[in-house]
Amino acid sequence: MVNWKFWRRRPPARILRLRSRGDLGDATRVAFEELAPDATTFLGQAAYLQLGYFETLSRLIRATPDLDEKEALSLAAGAALVKHRAIVDVIRERGEVPSEIMRPFQAQLDEFRWATIGARPRETMLSVHITAGMLDDFYRTLAAEYGDTGRKVARILNVDSDRELIVDLIRATIEADDEMRSLLSMWARRLVGDTLLVARAALRPQRLGVDDEKKVEPVFTALMAAHARRMDALGLSS
Repeated sequence: MVNWKFWRRRPPARILRLRSRGDLGDATRVAFEELAPDATTFLGQAAYLQLGYFETLSRLIRATPDLDEKEALSLAAGAALVKHRAIVDVIRERGEVPSEIMRPFQAQLDEFRWATIGARPRETMLSVHITAGMLDDFYRTLAAEYGDTGRKVARILNVDSDRELIVDLIRATIEADDEMRSLLSMWARRLVGDTLLVARAALRPQRLGVDDEKKVEPVFTALMAAHARRMDALGLSS
């Protein structure tokens, strides 16, 4: 699990070692009440996360010479950018400045994003698929707390993320390379802890009490169930 203040990247190596550090379906709807952040925080985080997915995928496009991979990555990057711009439009409708709303979360979310970039392209593809899937689920759940603004964001996050071709690339690698299968399975498990930290950090209290933990437990249980389904679809164990 990544240390949010101190983390180091290991250089790539042929020996496959990890660096040191779907949706919620019919999950029970939880009223976060005082646990949910204010609407400005919610919008700023949701918008910047989508921009981060776009940036990570764009870097992968530039790094790969394979045209099929470029196509797969470009579709997913384009979908993330569309979502980002749509959430930015919601922010502007509220009379707020998008850059000012996102800026307080830039450093923290960049740290998370860089910590979940793998030493190899398939690890990074898996990172986007897993972390974006879990966090989109989480922010859709939070959206219920923000009235019409939340409904608009939920509709945006419900739009297809166009990651199917990326999933096909990951699945093909897993089927062809047992060593990579093992590596990606471990990498995905590590991503879960880091992603749950981001979700918890989005909630208003710095520390959740026992009663608060009970309120949010169904949501995190549902996030893990959806994650398990994504892993099963890839042919990996969660």
